[in-house]
Amino acid sequence: MTEKLISSDSHVRVSHDQVKAHLASQFHDEYDRATGQFVQSMSANAAAKANQAGMLNFNYPAFGRPGGGDPHERLKDMDTDQVDTEVLYCEVSAYRFLYKMHDGWKEATRAFNDALIDFGSVDPKRLVVSYQIPIHDVAFAAREVVRVADAGGKSLQLPVYPTELDLPDYFDERYDPLWDAIQDTDLPICLHIGMKLGLEELAERDPTPQKGVTHTQVGLATGEALGLWLVGGALERFPRLKLVFVEPGMGWIPWYLRSIDDKVVRRGYEFPAITEVPSFYFHRNVHVTFIDEPMAVQSLRYELGVRNMLWSTDYPHPVTSWPNSRELAEASMAGVPADERELMLSLNSARVWNL
Repeated sequence: MTEKLISSDSHVRVSHDQVKAHLASQFHDEYDRATGQFVQSMSANAAAKANQAGMLNFNYPAFGRPGGGDPHERLKDMDTDQVDTEVLYCEVSAYRFLYKMHDGWKEATRAFNDALIDFGSVDPKRLVVSYQIPIHDVAFAAREVVRVADAGGKSLQLPVYPTELDLPDYFDERYDPLWDAIQDTDLPICLHIGMKLGLEELAERDPTPQKGVTHTQVGLATGEALGLWLVGGALERFPRLKLVFVEPGMGWIPWYLRSIDDKVVRRGYEFPAITEVPSFYFHRNVHVTFIDEPMAVQSLRYELGVRNMLWSTDYPHPVTSWPNSRELAEASMAGVPADERELMLSLNSARVWNL
């Protein structure tokens, strides 16, 4: 295998001190208060604790490596793994709590993204950082999109489930100015799975130490968000939006698309906000990442759409393919034609993120 490898899903760690280095000192106490309240609230939620339990694996090769937070060390680990470029998502979901600051939340949001800019600036061509966009203030969100785009940013991360933040779903027209700004910048909207707070009751019943039943449902629960994007009308109104669902798994998606299309074609369901079958918007606008799913790659890629599939390493999380990404990718791609393999391993990501 000689194709370039671009990971569509890897992770970066920045500290609160790094964020506060970009934030005026008058806001530090309020930043600490909001951060502490968020940590406390998540420690009381069973679904959030299940998310953390899934990370409690300390015997995988990437665990504890300095490349998790040091960009120079990250580039060395990428060279070891023969990965050319990584799209990076921060370990902290700042859009879940910064807006709760009584004073200075906009300044803190910019400071958080500036800390991410610092990481990516070491090698912007190889370290493609996803900047977090808060959605409570749509006008500010649109301005922040333009700001990070003007700074050379190539990727945006938004919450998967706005209702978890007590906000309307993304088909609501309140977001249209944001979609307009994002569409104009041609940057992708990245929706990374993680905590699904609605799974709290299941997490409480899950008898396994690392909440394996709950974790399996997190990816499948993405069907909720995917369906609302496909039929809600946002992609009808903004046809040039690019969505990336990060880490949802792929094998369930062909069944999902067939099922939701069947509701229109055979069963007479009404989806008044769209003019095409739902799968049309998936194949035109949506992309999904994968790490090691040979069944989906080899048997389901035409139903998924070869141009909709994005390979990733998920460094440095427990499921990561590091440092054997090339070998695992080779095994996953067994029997796949070279042109299709290159699309999934690099060219699709290069197109989505304008690399």
